[in-house]
Amino acid sequence: MSADERASRSAHLTDERWISLLETGTVEVEGRMPWSSNATFLARVSLDNETVRAIYKPRAGERELWDFPDGLCRREIAAFELDRSLGLGVVPATVLRADAPFGEGSLQRFIDANFAEHYFSLREIDEHLEALRTVAAFDLLANNADRKGGHLLVDRLKRVWAIDNGLSFHVEPKLRTVMWDFIGDEIPSSVVEGARSLVRLVPEPLSSLLSSDEIEALVERAKRLIEDPRFPEPDAEARLPWPLV
Repeated sequence: MSADERASRSAHLTDERWISLLETGTVEVEGRMPWSSNATFLARVSLDNETVRAIYKPRAGERELWDFPDGLCRREIAAFELDRSLGLGVVPATVLRADAPFGEGSLQRFIDANFAEHYFSLREIDEHLEALRTVAAFDLLANNADRKGGHLLVDRLKRVWAIDNGLSFHVEPKLRTVMWDFIGDEIPSSVVEGARSLVRLVPEPLSSLLSSDEIEALVERAKRLIEDPRFPEPDAEARLPWPLV
């Protein structure tokens, strides 16, 4: 099977199949991903005569930060579990692997995309605007502190994905994003309904990955979103990540 055929097949796999592959498949590192501040690797995952690619972020390779505790890989997984609980489908399937080649880390579905595309090009295409609004609303809930333009990908099926979600879920307001084009717009109803569900019950997989204070802050953000379901203005002058892409 050619690389293009494998990429096309993997694009059609369900989340459940991806989770099964990522949780139990054999992991082999192919190489290091460029332009990443933390150790990030392209990996090959094999199970039952099926091979897919994944992004592996070992905890041991994380750069120490003054404002976030170590274990950003667990926040990557928490972002997927939040997305899953909301039913949005914008974060690729992500699991925790303790037995990966360089120790515990997150293993995420690799999105086969045109990496020349990014938020600033995707926002010019009308068919992507609703998905971009959904990601922007997801980031409000997750309190994403690093939504660069290059963290938005579109796959072979024209589906928009949000990657690199490790700097999320801080208890203090930390939202830094390039996605300020929707100020004053209504937040997608799917996100509002998901926030209502989250307020009623935080799923155990999510609560097990974050501290009680972080869960409490997440629920408070959900309540605020429900009360005022419009995209806010920045609450400080410097609310852009660097670099922008």
